[in-house]
Amino acid sequence: MNSLLATTRAEALRLRKWPAFWILLGTWIVLNLTFVYVFNYIAYKTGDAGKMSNGLPRDALLQQMLPTAVPESFTQGMAMFGGALMLILGALAVGSGYGWGTWKTVFTQGPKRTEVVGGTLVALAVTVAALVLAAFVIDVSVASVIALSESQSVDLPSISQSLNGIGSGIMILGMWTLGGVLIGAIARGPALAVGLGLVWVLVVENLLRGVAAILGPLQTVTDYLPGTAAGSLAGAMRTVQGEPVPGVLDILSRSESLVVLGIYLVAFAAGTILLIRRRDLI
Repeated sequence: MNSLLATTRAEALRLRKWPAFWILLGTWIVLNLTFVYVFNYIAYKTGDAGKMSNGLPRDALLQQMLPTAVPESFTQGMAMFGGALMLILGALAVGSGYGWGTWKTVFTQGPKRTEVVGGTLVALAVTVAALVLAAFVIDVSVASVIALSESQSVDLPSISQSLNGIGSGIMILGMWTLGGVLIGAIARGPALAVGLGLVWVLVVENLLRGVAAILGPLQTVTDYLPGTAAGSLAGAMRTVQGEPVPGVLDILSRSESLVVLGIYLVAFAAGTILLIRRRDLI
């Protein structure tokens, strides 16, 4: 346990000192604010209910920018765009250790491989939880400012709503982060891992779901892909229906999505530990 805590602290320090770490986290916060509030507020003030406002009427658009809607709103972009950024972070966190040769030094002179990888996973888990909490707090603050500026009551989301939103966000981003970690371990390098991960998130799953609409048997597989589970969990948070948000789906129920995401979390973490323990470093 002491070794695991020590490696967790070391990995957390490595991540904090890494510019790419802050760039990726900051990019997601900016994208979240831009798509949830900036574009929607511009559409609301200009009266444009077109593509920028996701097809919602003006009143519904305002309701989506109020504090009570934060648990729903801030999870909508996590299934695809937020997930892609966190997959990059996971892939870089592990793949860069091979590219820079640091894993070779640590594994031959330091703690056991399981403890080192476990520390990396714990540090990334804390990062995901902190990012989701930070995004939630920032979104509530921005939504409160919008509510005051539009003479609306500042009603905060209920505790159950907040916990559902935060928990869903941690599950979605955590799954994609561990997916990136596994790809980084498989590719043993950051560049290939990032490329493969982005192709899967942005291209492959969408193509498979498109083909499944023609080939019925394939749909059984596509209904339980990582992106489908993440998109379905984000979709289960929706209360206002507009034009589809990229990556947000309604294929699985909330409970099914949670079970599938939990299975992927365990599988990705176990697969990463097994690969790094059993393979050579070169």
